[in-house]
Amino acid sequence: MVNRKELNPEASPQAAFGARLRRLREARGWTQDHLATLVGCTGRHISALETGRKSPTLPFSRKVDVAFGTMNTTDSFEREWREIKHGSLLEGFPEYLGYEGRAVEIRLFEVGIIPGLLQTPEYARVLADSAVRREAITPEQADERVSFLSERQAALVRPRAPMILAVIDESCIRRTVGGAEVMDAQLQRLAEFAALPNTMFQIAPYDIGEHRPFNRPVNLLTLADRSVMSYVESQTNGYLDRESTSVLPLVRAYHQLQAEALSQAASVGMINEVRKGIL
Repeated sequence: MVNRKELNPEASPQAAFGARLRRLREARGWTQDHLATLVGCTGRHISALETGRKSPTLPFSRKVDVAFGTMNTTDSFEREWREIKHGSLLEGFPEYLGYEGRAVEIRLFEVGIIPGLLQTPEYARVLADSAVRREAITPEQADERVSFLSERQAALVRPRAPMILAVIDESCIRRTVGGAEVMDAQLQRLAEFAALPNTMFQIAPYDIGEHRPFNRPVNLLTLADRSVMSYVESQTNGYLDRESTSVLPLVRAYHQLQAEALSQAASVGMINEVRKGIL
């Protein structure tokens, strides 16, 4: 082939996307124009993606998944796209986000910080800027994280919005982040969240002691087909699990956590008490 540009798939996630697109296309004996017909673009656009001159979009990635039969698999192009767009996020989290946007019920547990879906922009910015100062991420990645969080929250405000159940450890509201003004606004946001018709909010107080079943963040998603998956994070990795034998014990533990936690009314009452001591 004349003027064929070779890519190093390890050069970047974008290069890996293009190299894999070319590899699967050629394995099927398809021309660039044929694939373009299947996904609704031009052969020139396919060429630009395969050689890394253009970045893929989410709609294109989903159409390619349909063409290659990789939709909703661990090897989907949608998953690769999310890794490109959200490269500053923990490994495993981009895949989780694809399911979060389609979930009918979301259950959250967090220790130490407010869960992302409940954070104000100011609270999220303080956390991102702190990571920059520690040189854990770049300023550009910090901007990406804050912008993306806003997009993620907006995606859940839709007709037939999912039910969101959040249980947070008491440490989340006791740990001041960003100073009094930022923290007061964040606590007010939690109270507003609790008042929404599609939410349930509880605080797991310190005094439940050893009866708290989780020691790290846990997310549980229920999809429209009633299947349930879990997402658990360590300091460096995230793990998405769809196996019922390991997910169902987490669901049972979440129910036990809710039984031990304060009621929603008592939780909001604790938030109001903490707010009095901040300002």
